[in-house]
Amino acid sequence: MDLDEVTIRRLSRHCLRFRDPDDRAAWFQFGTTLALFLAAAGLMLFGAATGNYALLALFLPAGGLLVRLFGVQHDCGHNSFFTSRRLNRSVGRFLSLFTLTPFGYWSRSHAVHHTTAGDLGRRGIGDVDTVTIDEYRRMTPAARRRYRLYRNPLLLHVVGPPVYFILFQRSPFGQSLPFRDAWRSIMGLNLALLLVYGGLIAAFGASVVALAILPTAFVASWVGGWLFFVQHQFEDTHWEESEDWSMQRAALIGSSYYVMPKVLQWFTGNIGLHHIHHLNCRIPNYRLQACLDGEPMLGNLSRLSLRDSFRCIGLALWDPAARKLVAF
Repeated sequence: MDLDEVTIRRLSRHCLRFRDPDDRAAWFQFGTTLALFLAAAGLMLFGAATGNYALLALFLPAGGLLVRLFGVQHDCGHNSFFTSRRLNRSVGRFLSLFTLTPFGYWSRSHAVHHTTAGDLGRRGIGDVDTVTIDEYRRMTPAARRRYRLYRNPLLLHVVGPPVYFILFQRSPFGQSLPFRDAWRSIMGLNLALLLVYGGLIAAFGASVVALAILPTAFVASWVGGWLFFVQHQFEDTHWEESEDWSMQRAALIGSSYYVMPKVLQWFTGNIGLHHIHHLNCRIPNYRLQACLDGEPMLGNLSRLSLRDSFRCIGLALWDPAARKLVAF
């Protein structure tokens, strides 16, 4: 669906009404989610330490709660969760201990993603690597094999997310932003992780901590990686050359409205309403649904059901002529 400028401006004005944080709602979401997560993590640690391995089944809800905490950290990175900028930074950095994501570095790279999503001339920071059909045809055979390997569903959706969140984010080398921007944030978090999880290992043993922590981290990384993929990698997404690119248009028709059951929407912190988030990233996640409910047209843009989302797995190339993402 294409949108005229008048409609885009109208939708943008509507979203402005929901951009102010509500500290009471923010504290309630943060406090309840953190308490539930820590309770689940504590029970799993107890189960691994005492041999009550049935408690380790809590890794599934704990993984969901970790995704929800990542949503809080994500909003803190946009300075949209609390009214206080300092509180946003403090809570965002604190949550890095659980999400394993360096708050300062990730926030900067994610801000670049918001200002470049859907722009063919500015790809490569905070997005899934995507090439056009013509670019793919001009690749060498070796480059094609590398791109096919990268877009292989097993690597992209199963192996890749845990490797990225648990291992790749530990190194300031090879990141999308300059080394100096990555070093302090990443290495500072690494030191904090060493102290916290090193202390747990010293107290309970490495195998106990691994049994209690890693399954949750794997689940959260798989869910988070999948959400990030379907938010922009759907058939009718939007890419445009830089001279014709508009951030508002790219937000509304290049970011999906991922329609999920309410329980999944809760665990994922409303991030499925991604078209609204990209249109105005200052709207806290706990106000996205009200924003959607207040403007019926937003509910009809870029809709992607759970069933439809699985058809996105094979998509890999942007076809400028058809204006669609297509398979190899």
